[in-house]
Amino acid sequence: MGKEKNNSKEQGAIDEVAIIGAGFGGLGVAIRMQQQGLNDFVVYEKASDVGGVWRDNVYPGAACDVPSHLYSFSFEANPDWGRTFGPQEEIHRYLRHCTDKYNLRDKIRFNTSLSSMAFCEQSGVWKLAFADGSTRQARAVVMAIGALNIPQYPEITGIDSFTGKVMHTAEWDQNYTLDGKRVAVIGTGASAIQVIPSIQPQVKALNVFQRTPPWVLPKHDKAQSPRLQRLYKRRPFIQQTVRRFQYVMMESLVPAFMWDSFLTRIGESMGCRYLRKVVRDPVLQRKLSPNYAMGCKRVLLSDDYYPALTKSNVNVCVEGIDKIDGSAICTSDGQRHEVDAIILATGFKVPVSGAPIPIRGVGGRLLEKDWAIGSEAYKGIAVSGYPNMMYVMGPNTGPGNTSVIFYIESQINYILKYLKTLRKNQNKYFDLKPMVQREFNADIQERFKGTTWTSGCNSWYLTKDGKNTTLWPSFSWQYRLTTRHFSAAEYELVSISSQAPTYESNVATAS
Repeated sequence: MGKEKNNSKEQGAIDEVAIIGAGFGGLGVAIRMQQQGLNDFVVYEKASDVGGVWRDNVYPGAACDVPSHLYSFSFEANPDWGRTFGPQEEIHRYLRHCTDKYNLRDKIRFNTSLSSMAFCEQSGVWKLAFADGSTRQARAVVMAIGALNIPQYPEITGIDSFTGKVMHTAEWDQNYTLDGKRVAVIGTGASAIQVIPSIQPQVKALNVFQRTPPWVLPKHDKAQSPRLQRLYKRRPFIQQTVRRFQYVMMESLVPAFMWDSFLTRIGESMGCRYLRKVVRDPVLQRKLSPNYAMGCKRVLLSDDYYPALTKSNVNVCVEGIDKIDGSAICTSDGQRHEVDAIILATGFKVPVSGAPIPIRGVGGRLLEKDWAIGSEAYKGIAVSGYPNMMYVMGPNTGPGNTSVIFYIESQINYILKYLKTLRKNQNKYFDLKPMVQREFNADIQERFKGTTWTSGCNSWYLTKDGKNTTLWPSFSWQYRLTTRHFSAAEYELVSISSQAPTYESNVATAS
């Protein structure tokens, strides 16, 4: 590859593969490409460091709700996890370790934020424009931007005129102190149940504004002893055995979380018993008791959320927020809650997060418009009308029960087969056949019928029209089987102009 391809400021320079994002997905693709001799790629990262959501989400208490051994690459075990469930700083450190071990830093263009993409049918390449005014071209693009990257801000009258501090958990201001402050947390989802126990001891008063109570089960998180860490280092097969056991255990939860059955009732009974055991106040119990089937919304794990809500400086508000007036949050019952700071634990724009920038495909079509009523792709990876563009964690690839890394590695296997086949077909591009995408997604939506996710609750899994564009509607091992094979027959192989650039590589053609 010529020297000019390594200079991201070079206007119009061409990459064989451009990887967008240096989180778990982007790093995983890059590592696997290198391991298979596919070295002609560049990773573009908008920030100054790797890590994705584990770099950005630095709110107090940020941690994973999947066991650490399972929430890591299968090819890069980490015997040094300090806890059963990895905290943010440990996961971020792990991703930095992977970056350094596999010598990826020279492949990553940091502080390079993609602002738009457009496919050129004449040359068969993607034209990438960046926020700093530079441009690049790439034969193939892997969008590894993740699903949890666009904070969701609530539409509350007066929030822009609030006289105190407002911050989203995903955009935490580490220079602002909450000590002795009157604080409001809006939302009771996955980030809220982590941040609330972490800040409760330091604030003067904490008002938790809850729209819908979540189902919460004990997390059973604990520290991993140095002795156990040394054992994993000396006997790696033991750690792999633990990982497999954790996978089987989490996969066994699918029937309870996906289908409303007697197994769901058992899970609900466990959740109710846990609530009653920790929260003795009957009024607070009623506030925290879900009235929908377990699994319809994300089931949360925590050992300290319920205990924090019982503290004397905490008030759980279930009345709807009417408006924000100056320094007060006004609720529908006429109450004014004076606060110094508002923390928005309101999640992310997951169903539409696949098109955060203008992406133009064949004929100038715009992905944002194509996905206006709900994003969809083939196997969550390829999108018809957008040749040689692949997603990591695209539509309908979110796990409802297990590690997202399992899904990412499944997608990486498919993407590598795609890229190897593309490399055999110089001066051609692959465009997914529309019928292939339609039939796949019709089957996906059909499989959602009768699941707890479509049983009536309002969750972030769904679009406004009730379409689930987020989750995979089955076991994760079935997704692994779905992505195992790549078939060029499902794509239109389009020849491009003889004047188009030819891609040379010192890499042997994939067999």
